[in-house]
Amino acid sequence: MSSWRGGWPDFISTNGSHKSSETGERAAVRCTVTIARGWSSRGETTTARHMVRSEMIPSALLDRVTRGEAVVYPTSTQPALGCAPEGGALDRLFELKQRRSDARVSLAVADLDQAEELVHVPEGVTALLASFPAGSLTLVLPAHRTLDVRLGGDSVAVRVVAHPVAHALLSETGPLTATSANISGTPPHADCGDAASALGLPPEAALVGHCPGSTPSTFIRLDDSAPLTHAEQLEVLREGVIPTAEVMSWSTSRT
Repeated sequence: MSSWRGGWPDFISTNGSHKSSETGERAAVRCTVTIARGWSSRGETTTARHMVRSEMIPSALLDRVTRGEAVVYPTSTQPALGCAPEGGALDRLFELKQRRSDARVSLAVADLDQAEELVHVPEGVTALLASFPAGSLTLVLPAHRTLDVRLGGDSVAVRVVAHPVAHALLSETGPLTATSANISGTPPHADCGDAASALGLPPEAALVGHCPGSTPSTFIRLDDSAPLTHAEQLEVLREGVIPTAEVMSWSTSRT
């Protein structure tokens, strides 16, 4: 069984000099995305969602995902490097990032329905995510079947994205990797185009977006052997924007 302890990813790593406390939807609003104009809420009609996605996500970029190639997309922290969660695509992504083969990458999803295609989502997770700012938690959950070890094998880290452009992209493609769009060990760029260029990717591989950076998400492992309302089920693997004490307080308050 693959362990995320000590191997959790550089998921949207933050610039150490950035001290902003903005997270989730508030940070997403500050992220300048030229092609995202007009996105007003998560509650628009199905037709409106389709129209926004079609306008925002170029077909050339979607074709890259289909071919197993990497793309760069904006998030509420730093640009993310995304590819389909399958072997060949992961090979190319790890080569681009010059990333250790024993490292893990997390997955970004549009919603929990997408996550449930790959992992078991315990009862109560919806309430957990709703109690904290959107995009502030990454959950390590048991996979339905053993996946590529670079995704965690039997335990996969998933994050429901807060950024509207990322949400639109994932609604078209399904889950994508969510590692930072930079060569491992180098500072991330704030602009998606600059990040793609630094990785040697063509312009059509990047969505338009300039991201402000912020504290990364908090990684939580959920042990399905106990109810979600029991503190023993929750283990904070990496403290991020949500302090460990707040996570545990939420859990104990529901007992």
